Amino acid sequence: MLHMHNGFGAAPLPDAIFPPAHPFDFDAVRDPDNDDKLKEECGIFGVVGVADAANFVALGLHALQHRGQEAGGIVAYHPDLGGFNSARRFGYVRDNFTRQSLMDTLPGQLAIGHVRYSTAGSKGQTQIRDVQPFFGEFSMGGAAIAHNGNITNADALRRELIERGSIFQSSSDSECIIHLMARSLQRDIPSRMEDALRRVEGAFSVVAMTRTKLIGVRDPLGVRPLVLGKVADGWALSSETCALDIIGAEFVREIEPGEMVVITANGGVESHFPFRRAKSRFCIFEHVYFSRPDSIIGGRSVYETRRQIGVELAREVPVDADLVCPVPDSGTPAAIGFAHESGIPYGMGIVRNQYMGRTFIEPTEQIRNMGVRLKLNVNRALIKGKRVILVDDSVVRGTTSRKIKEMILDAGAAEVHFRIASPPTAWPCFYGVDTPQREKLLAATMSEDEMCEHLGVDSLRFISLDGLYRAVGEAEGRNAKCPQYCDACFSGEYPVEPADMIQKGFQMKAAE
Repeated sequence: MLHMHNGFGAAPLPDAIFPPAHPFDFDAVRDPDNDDKLKEECGIFGVVGVADAANFVALGLHALQHRGQEAGGIVAYHPDLGGFNSARRFGYVRDNFTRQSLMDTLPGQLAIGHVRYSTAGSKGQTQIRDVQPFFGEFSMGGAAIAHNGNITNADALRRELIERGSIFQSSSDSECIIHLMARSLQRDIPSRMEDALRRVEGAFSVVAMTRTKLIGVRDPLGVRPLVLGKVADGWALSSETCALDIIGAEFVREIEPGEMVVITANGGVESHFPFRRAKSRFCIFEHVYFSRPDSIIGGRSVYETRRQIGVELAREVPVDADLVCPVPDSGTPAAIGFAHESGIPYGMGIVRNQYMGRTFIEPTEQIRNMGVRLKLNVNRALIKGKRVILVDDSVVRGTTSRKIKEMILDAGAAEVHFRIASPPTAWPCFYGVDTPQREKLLAATMSEDEMCEHLGVDSLRFISLDGLYRAVGEAEGRNAKCPQYCDACFSGEYPVEPADMIQKGFQMKAAE
């Protein structure tokens, strides 16, 4: 019998106001459509074999905060002090998991954690019961699980499980994994997890824990990241290498696509491959935007890849101008690369207010229209009279791009040219990224020239898909017959059929 544990000592906060998920998302909770960036998915972190493991997890989650700002949770295990203990809270890690009184409730040498941006479930209206890690009590002991990604057949699994008597406590697709584990006939928890994950379609990087083991799994395509690190006498699992750095852990290697590692404090790392082998299709947008620039992916510096994207942009779509300016902060490395390759001076034409956190005044319509200006200000002395190239990571709806263009022109710029460090985002992601419906994506309904006219800029150009592949180290560009990455948001070619969405009427791209 499965018992889902709710609350974990955290009182529901129905009126909680979450911090904005991105510098441009002014009061995204009150107005979920008032944003123009793809939302990071989630961040996961786990540690075994160190005293006060939950403190290490809190630090790791702090480093992964860019992957999810709505809420966070930590589960820890101590054999003598209450067994499994958990805390789940809305808001930033720094506002919750830095309080000694809270961390004292999470003793033990084994802990996992999760920072959340809702990609499935109640988007923008997170309930405390949706916050991971999820916990289940099985006949052979408890287990907790934290998941980054999206299960594309979750609706079908949920219907089947409910018909068989499962009682769901959350709206999250990740809870399906716990229920599938509960119904498995295997005799130990890692084997039950294998059973469960074989039923799951889509993208999953998972960090889980039993009373003695830390478990990490990546789906066969390796869409979402997961890395292994060594910390003191113990081990750590993380979404990104930057979170290993913050706890002083040594990066050991990436968990391979389709790999499951089972780690004990004393026994080290056991590895095996429970799924049918498949060719890796890692998310290319991790290189463009999601991962922190100080992380390493596939042996490559994310910063260096983004700088190289700017180099490719300058080669593919040059423009005669006086100044190259990044849209902070995600456009900065690409702007540096563009400036270096083009020979056009680089300048901080837009300055970001680092202290713009929660909305601090009632967002009337007049104030909401000031949203971008509250976060970004134009360096007028630098911009005036100049032909300006603005380098940004992506254009999703175009609303923010228009506001930034107006700010630049108001400051006296002679011309405004946009150069975008990714191809046009024309298709939604179903693997753990919160993408708008297809009809709300600018590139789904407009050509490049039409987008340029819509934004009211002198020119707008995107890096080509081949150029992006070259920037991430694929010298020959994209292999059209067998793409090296998941690039569905650009190409419309989905490596895993999004069964639930097709059931709801989503039209896949017609085969060429």
